[in-house]
Amino acid sequence: MAAEMSDAHRRFLQVLMSHGIMEGAEARKLHRRCCEISKVYYAQDKLDDFVTTINNQLQPLFMQIRKGMSEVDGRTHYALVNMAETEITKMASDYAENELELFRKTMDLIILSDNGFASSTDILNCADQLKTKKMKKKEAEQVLKIFVDDKWLSERNGEYTLHTRCIMEMEQYILSAYQDVAKKCNICHSLAIQSQACKSCGIEMHLPCVGKYFKAQSKPRCPQCNSVWPYEIPDTIQRDSQSSSKRESRKEPHS
Repeated sequence: MAAEMSDAHRRFLQVLMSHGIMEGAEARKLHRRCCEISKVYYAQDKLDDFVTTINNQLQPLFMQIRKGMSEVDGRTHYALVNMAETEITKMASDYAENELELFRKTMDLIILSDNGFASSTDILNCADQLKTKKMKKKEAEQVLKIFVDDKWLSERNGEYTLHTRCIMEMEQYILSAYQDVAKKCNICHSLAIQSQACKSCGIEMHLPCVGKYFKAQSKPRCPQCNSVWPYEIPDTIQRDSQSSSKRESRKEPHS
């Protein structure tokens, strides 16, 4: 029999709903705080069970709290996602038609790129070629900023990629719409946008997964075909316990 929702579960869901997505460390702190405020039993290692209880109640509403990983640093995230539709049309109530078209074109550029990024120049060049209604560069820049604020895109030094929330919410849509090019990571089996691909057999691995998998290997070889892995191995960055203020200072796109 499924566990009943308590005030702690409802409080957790409310806060996550307002954020859209939270890092694992923040979600664990929130779990503890909600249990303490509601005076219910708190088990430090039971966040996933706690989330499952909420998800059982969300199922009829076609919503789900999903657990995923940041492609940048490998940190765990929890996001509230809409399961009713797996297409970009779920964004239609929030954005104008030409804004959605710009997002689709941005997604094309990102997914079809070699490194999982699209330059602002390439995206802005699409703005005056939109079929729905052309955008001026200034307007397109403002729309891109909104997509970043709403956690659909991430920006770093003028380069855009899909935000962790976007990947978690739209994974099935992307795998279906871009089935010829979109691949899953060979290690964690989640959609890989920023990744390294084996030059022999073509498997892809997230950068954090590459870092963890090859950590103890002096001569890294592909887990699939045993070919020499020709890339620089990224450092594994998984510091969930660090303070959010330190993380925020590192995330600033411009120094």
